[in-house]
Amino acid sequence: MLYLFKELFDKEELLSGRFGIEREALRVKADGKLAVTNHPEVFGDKLLNPYITTDFSESQVELITPAFKTTKEAYSFLNALYDIVVLEIGDEYLWPQSMPCDIPDDEHIPIAKYSDCGECKKAREYREKLFKKYGGKKQLISGIHYNFSFEETLFEKLYEHQKPHISYKSFKNNLYLKVARNYLRYRWLLIYLMGAAPIIHSSYSKECTKKLLPIKEDSFSNTGAISYRNGECGYKNHTDLYPDYTSLESYITSIEDFVKENMIQSHKELYTQIRPKAKDNRDLLHSLKEDGIQYIEIRSIDINPFEKGGISLEDLDFIHLFMLYLLLKEETYYLEWQQEALENQKLISKNGIEDIMFKMNGEEKSRVEWMLDLLEEMKNMNAVLELDKEVLIDKMMEKALQSSQIYAYQITEKAKKQGYLEAHIEWAKRYKQESYHNRYKLEGYEELELSTQILMKEAIKTGIHVDVLDRSDNFIAFRKGELIEYVKQATKTSKDSYITMLMMENKTVTKKILTKNGINVPKGIELSLGQSLELAAARYEGKPIVVKPKSTNFGTGISIFPEGASKEDIMRALEIGFKHDHTVLIEEFAKGKEYRFLVVGDQVVGILHRVPANVEGDGMHTIRELVTAKNQDPLRGKGYKTPLEKIELDNSSALFLKQKNIDFDYIPQISEVIYLRENSNISTGGDSIDYTDSIPVKFKDIAVRAAKAVEAKFCGVDMMLEEYENPESNYSIIEINFNPAIHIHSFPYKGKERNIARSVLEVLELI
Repeated sequence: MLYLFKELFDKEELLSGRFGIEREALRVKADGKLAVTNHPEVFGDKLLNPYITTDFSESQVELITPAFKTTKEAYSFLNALYDIVVLEIGDEYLWPQSMPCDIPDDEHIPIAKYSDCGECKKAREYREKLFKKYGGKKQLISGIHYNFSFEETLFEKLYEHQKPHISYKSFKNNLYLKVARNYLRYRWLLIYLMGAAPIIHSSYSKECTKKLLPIKEDSFSNTGAISYRNGECGYKNHTDLYPDYTSLESYITSIEDFVKENMIQSHKELYTQIRPKAKDNRDLLHSLKEDGIQYIEIRSIDINPFEKGGISLEDLDFIHLFMLYLLLKEETYYLEWQQEALENQKLISKNGIEDIMFKMNGEEKSRVEWMLDLLEEMKNMNAVLELDKEVLIDKMMEKALQSSQIYAYQITEKAKKQGYLEAHIEWAKRYKQESYHNRYKLEGYEELELSTQILMKEAIKTGIHVDVLDRSDNFIAFRKGELIEYVKQATKTSKDSYITMLMMENKTVTKKILTKNGINVPKGIELSLGQSLELAAARYEGKPIVVKPKSTNFGTGISIFPEGASKEDIMRALEIGFKHDHTVLIEEFAKGKEYRFLVVGDQVVGILHRVPANVEGDGMHTIRELVTAKNQDPLRGKGYKTPLEKIELDNSSALFLKQKNIDFDYIPQISEVIYLRENSNISTGGDSIDYTDSIPVKFKDIAVRAAKAVEAKFCGVDMMLEEYENPESNYSIIEINFNPAIHIHSFPYKGKERNIARSVLEVLELI
């Protein structure tokens, strides 16, 4: 079959698939004790949020990624979910281990709560029965579930080539069942390589700990332990159950029989290491009959404490390669293969670090020898199919030979020094701190504008389905039930009409509409190419003015002269303006400081004072050198992917400095602040300072009136205020901006961070 695959498929086809991950995690306190607080309300209804829910307990979060085309996408999304959750649980942490933390007695373990609905009651009743049958402590064991499907074209090509006398659905089912059978035979390999639960806390189970040795206070293990989760002390059915994997029909029948015999209450209670999954998993058995196997769920993987998300990208890739190997590997026929495979699982889980003896078709074989044989076969597969995965397989072979390289060994050594709780809380705290430092990012989507990332994070948090339609254009679809909203660049939505955008884009039209509505705007003139520009320049010579293109945004092409300008400088400013538009405005300079009022719906949700791009002198370096140094700040980037933009030294900044008789090579004195332009746009390197709670309501109302005047639901109103705290202060609206950035309000340079994204989703009626 290996050479048939070489004939039929190329590398890309063989390494394609769909990948999804489910990761459970206990919420814990700083001392390692289970947090018995309620699941945060911000995540919405547990049964409706497709990304963030609970498992058995109210204290047990479950993170669920969609199915992606690459392991890298699934890995990044899982890490993004971790970031979202850990920053919403206050002073709690996510426990980075499969075996539980310091847990209370059963009566104090909170079963997941649900709202009052039919499905909710079923979910609660199911958990109550599990609690009664297995106890609460074992329910708190957490793990990684790896959801995988091969690319459909792989099955289609095989079917077309082999032309079997069965339906395509049955053909596909049989191949997935072959993978399942082989997985059960060789699952011990993954448990060895990825097992990471070699210690039990004293609060978990007296029956288990009394058989073990203490390695530190409250920490128990045995020589050679790899995964108590997958061993006798793990979560398993009271009776060992062996479904019939011969065909899909026999598999379904065997589960139905288990239920009839009251061995389990439903298919969900069958705790096998691998599960065939259906199109509709809420009605699994019926859906399997109707639609066949859609993908498989691998359930042997422990949470890896060395990874924030709980699993490494390298391990995800190896599991994928392992699935391909299991599809190709010829099966051996031994009557009691399932019983033998389960015994091997128990052996590797309890004593796998040592070179134990396994059962292989009734005969004995050492762990190292058998593992090397399997990995050599994978290397041969890799070579024949030209998959370029030799380095990955070699790493696993090193782990086979040196058990000191596997996670379980390293975790045990760390726990011997620090103790079980302290070692894992150290990891938990470090990951939470990392998440905070990257709180403005959505991992896996860093190439999108930051405002788009922030909006997506909030949607994911609240359970809104997110689909990126065009990454390069920041075009997203949000779905909640039957409602679908298309959003571009975070604030371009169906709530604003095309004419609204055109009105805001045209500064002449904006001024006329605002004036008509009794709102103050600067006076000025409009110039076009071909008019007498010198006459206009002479008219405004020496007067405080602003020169700007009629239809532009982000401060592009604007020159500001608060102290007046020469005729020559005005002509140069006009020249800059005409590079961006055929029409340029000269307006009187409005006194005071500029504030950006962000209007979302019918309210101001944020106000910023934007300080123009600047540097502070040290008496040694030039302006040019100081700008280079300031741009090294990790919060500064390009293309609106970070909270702040890098400062650029351009013609406008050169002209502005010229008014002060200095240039880029000027060396500012110690603590001397040099502003590089008059306009304070963040897009040109300015600093953002939050003033939302300091500005009087009067000016907020004016900003909302301005937005309503142009019928805008999302806009940035730029207002000049002479005395920002004085309701009687003079004001002037200098611009209304379509498609305002929300990231500058969400993560200002100074001041309170604000959840602008939630306000946007509320106006879109998604929350």
